[in-house]
Amino acid sequence: MKRVIAEMGGKNAIIVDGDADLDEAVKGVVYSAFGYSGQKCSACSRVIVHDAAHDRFLERLTEATKSLVVGSPVDPATLVGPVIDEDSQTRLLAVIEDAKKASRLVAQGSIPPGCERGYYVPPSVFADVPLDHALWRTELFGPVLAVVKARTFDEALRLAMGSEYALTGAVFSRSPRNLQRAAREFRVGNLYLNRGCTGAAVQRQPFGGARLSGVGSKAGGPDYLLHFVVPRSICESTIRRGFAPTS
Repeated sequence: MKRVIAEMGGKNAIIVDGDADLDEAVKGVVYSAFGYSGQKCSACSRVIVHDAAHDRFLERLTEATKSLVVGSPVDPATLVGPVIDEDSQTRLLAVIEDAKKASRLVAQGSIPPGCERGYYVPPSVFADVPLDHALWRTELFGPVLAVVKARTFDEALRLAMGSEYALTGAVFSRSPRNLQRAAREFRVGNLYLNRGCTGAAVQRQPFGGARLSGVGSKAGGPDYLLHFVVPRSICESTIRRGFAPTS
């Protein structure tokens, strides 16, 4: 049998609870969604916000997204660079245009002059996204973010887990009970509490994942090599019946 550890894609969600520290939540979401132009398997592409915090969070997220500096990655001031190639740019721009018809574009960064030759995609945030839309269900691998509202923490968990992927996720909350619930019920390979869902530390937060995101075993984790060996069990009866001379 061929053996493999497959750390694949993600459609990762961040839950923002009603009592969350919104300054930390906005910072974590922006970095997770738009760092590396959203081109990380662990990138945040869905945000589920409790009704009690939704409007305030969205207002802050909107301004934070508009302030992002898009440009050449060789410029130290740049926060969002180009995507990998023309095919990726074309696909992402098409998704953005289609999403404008089905949901509400609340924030979009601007691409400055001088970037015409690169494969740039403006960081974009959509609200009121239908749950059957590609923006909510499909891995896009780019700086595009979908935001939906949840009336309860139960609903937020259900929405977060309502994906074919299960790679990373995060929860921002001040409620110890809700954080404990997330640890039990938010079933992803890497779950982060009160921090963004990217930036795993090597040898401390190895990647696993389930569903379309992986086969469970952690790439780079302590069980990595064990996955490739054949387990053996050797049992011996230590009850001696009679004399057993040595030779």
